[in-house]
Amino acid sequence: QVQLVESGGGLVQAGGSLRLSCAASGRTFSTYAMGWFRQAPGKEREFVAAESWSGGRTYYADSVKGRFTISRDNAKNTVYLQMNSLKPEDTAVYYCAAGIAGTTLIRTIRTYDYWGQGTQVTVSS
Repeated sequence: QVQLVESGGGLVQAGGSLRLSCAASGRTFSTYAMGWFRQAPGKEREFVAAESWSGGRTYYADSVKGRFTISRDNAKNTVYLQMNSLKPEDTAVYYCAAGIAGTTLIRTIRTYDYWGQGTQVTVSS
């Protein structure tokens, strides 16, 4: 069982940066893969980034690779999404998620059992 609480969203100018945080409860945090997804109004929720619980492998959508960085601090039970060089098309509600996933399905929404409430990121042009 994992409970997730997100923070760090806001309004930022294009080219700027934000760091999202997702605090997880429980002693099983380190056993879950952690993912970030986003959803813009009228659009489908899409994969952004993920990190496996074992091996320290990270995964990124092509649209954010090189700009976003996912990391986790198991001691603090927190996962982060550092977002740099933000673009207006990054505007969306960002959700963190936890689940048990292998490499093949780590980008798949259905993989994740637990979700945060979402935090709004708005990038102005």
